[in-house]
Amino acid sequence: MKKLFIIFSLMLGTLSGYATEEAVLQEQNSIQSRINRVGTEILNSNKIEKRIIFANGKEEKIGLLKGNKTLTKRQVIVYDNIYKQIETDDELAGFIAREIALASRSYDGLGDGWLSSVKIKAAPKKYELVFDKLAVDYMVKAGYNPLGLIILINKTCPQVRQDKLSSKNLTSKRLGYIYERIYSQYPSFLVDNEYLTNTYYQNFLLTSLENRKIAKKKVENPSANRKLKYE
Repeated sequence: MKKLFIIFSLMLGTLSGYATEEAVLQEQNSIQSRINRVGTEILNSNKIEKRIIFANGKEEKIGLLKGNKTLTKRQVIVYDNIYKQIETDDELAGFIAREIALASRSYDGLGDGWLSSVKIKAAPKKYELVFDKLAVDYMVKAGYNPLGLIILINKTCPQVRQDKLSSKNLTSKRLGYIYERIYSQYPSFLVDNEYLTNTYYQNFLLTSLENRKIAKKKVENPSANRKLKYE
């Protein structure tokens, strides 16, 4: 009787393990399908003729694949630590659109993708802002709300003290330029703002008062030499 109980317990444990593995696999497939759908919509809506595919996974594992030259910059990767902070398709589209802008540029450059890569590495701050603006355009054309990009960056990118020695811009600078792009090109999203009560968007409004004023003045009077404040 005792042996039968042990065997039965082992069988239950095995079945429970299979059920857990199946649930994890289904969740991974669901995440990958969502990423594929949003990414492909952005590619198709913007008529991007470049070959770009999408992946999801842990950063450390994908890092090992990169070391083996398995992956290239023509693959958009949504890491788990980013994905777990994404709530809406707009936020996911913001991340993917920006990475598509970077990946597609690797194809450009007088027929040699490496030339564009060299340019990007030589002026990373400049192109970081270029890709942010392109992401806004890509999102709108694909039917996504570009405010999702502001929300995603506001919740995932910390503000450092200064960017003089960094290859990246201050988060406040990026958000300022993204807002300026939306305000000048797609103001309807600000008028009919479905994210107005979103906690992260409210935080952006609170911390960007001066930059938003300057951005509006720049749009209304392009000849004025006004610069955003990045503190």
